[in-house]
Amino acid sequence: MEKGLKDALALMGGAVTYTNGALAIADPRVITSEALDGLVRQAVFAADHDERDWARWLIWELAQERGSGPASIHDLYMAMGEGKTGGFTVPAINIRILSYDTARAVFRAARARNAGAILCEIARSEMAYTDQRPGEYATVILAAALREGFPGPVFIQGDHFQVNHKKYAADPEAEVGAIRTLIEEALPAGFFNIDIDTSTLVDLAHDTLDAQQAVNYGRAAELTQFIRDREPAGVTVSVGGEIGEVGGKNSTVEELVAFMDGYNRSLAARGAYTGLSKISVQTGTSHGGVVLPDGSIAEVKLDLKALEALSLAARTRYRLAGAVQHGASTLPENAFGQFPTCGACEIHLATNFQSMVFDHPALPTDLRERLRSWTFANCAGERGAKDSDEQFYYKSRKKAIGPHKRELWDLPASVRETIAADLEARFGFLFDQLKVGGTADAVARHVRPVAIRHAAPAKAAVAAPDDADAGE
Repeated sequence: MEKGLKDALALMGGAVTYTNGALAIADPRVITSEALDGLVRQAVFAADHDERDWARWLIWELAQERGSGPASIHDLYMAMGEGKTGGFTVPAINIRILSYDTARAVFRAARARNAGAILCEIARSEMAYTDQRPGEYATVILAAALREGFPGPVFIQGDHFQVNHKKYAADPEAEVGAIRTLIEEALPAGFFNIDIDTSTLVDLAHDTLDAQQAVNYGRAAELTQFIRDREPAGVTVSVGGEIGEVGGKNSTVEELVAFMDGYNRSLAARGAYTGLSKISVQTGTSHGGVVLPDGSIAEVKLDLKALEALSLAARTRYRLAGAVQHGASTLPENAFGQFPTCGACEIHLATNFQSMVFDHPALPTDLRERLRSWTFANCAGERGAKDSDEQFYYKSRKKAIGPHKRELWDLPASVRETIAADLEARFGFLFDQLKVGGTADAVARHVRPVAIRHAAPAKAAVAAPDDADAGE
């Protein structure tokens, strides 16, 4: 037996064995115990890559054994598009900081509500500044689900697999190639939900909507084919498209139609490929919110009527689940309950959870100061000419997460538990507002997870360039 595997099994105290190629769980209680905490730490921080990769392999296999492995939400979304289920908006939660503790809080809140329609996601840019490549991120999410006894399946999503406009202008094939490389890294890791974001290529200088959206829908179709040609047997990856860059001008139904008609033509020309399950639109939000000089967030003028019209068009004309709302975590409390009413199928939530950690009173003062000092010392080039200190810090402090990842994970258990309790309460509030309580039943009816075994730790993947500043 490989030493790395022996070490991983030893962390489980003999309650998990591997004999003649078969994994056995003698005592399932070990999976929801502190033993799993040690295994996930090894999967993230082991200096020896062999130890790290075997720990990741064991977590993957345990998830398969317990029925909480990665899955695609595609069939649930198709059922929503056909009117077979609905009345809820799926939260897609970008987990950037204190990832294991945060994800455990997500799954505790979900279990308490019998909620199954929940996505854990990370964007291309977030992978860079939080120091979480797909293999690590998926492992942490699966471990958190196991630790909390979440019955699964687990929906892991690649958010904003975005084409950088400037890099595309300089070398289109190289930039699209970087997205392909990222997809090839993410799929084996369990990212069976991927948001293709080529909306940065929309060109409003053209006279017609079709011409404005042409490069967007053409590249989106190309990347959809790339995903379909590589998705695991039995898995239909949930693929999302985007018609307008978040933070830009608000989307219209006419733009949605131009994109979808062009996309469907382009995809059909490539073969008999399954298309999108949803479409992201812009209705007035921005990633992270608009920061005022004192560091507070400006009130957002969210166009819910536009969101409702876009969702309706997506469902009735194209049988998609509906429209996706980005940049929503910093919205006022009374906004969230309106998303199910207006038919939004998915809502992306990120920055407020990060802020809850950065600003939490339980965070040690010395660490708080180190995070702030690091940001001012290392991100000065990102500061706007008119930014106050608080505006600059709010916008740039996310870049401090990766360099301080180990220190954050190493916080005393009492501190992490205090922060996680407040996160859990927040997730619970949002799940209630978005009406995802009880959706485990809808997931069970429509989603058929496929057990995928990893025979041995995968060799280290080539990391894709990931410096496009997308994601909330």
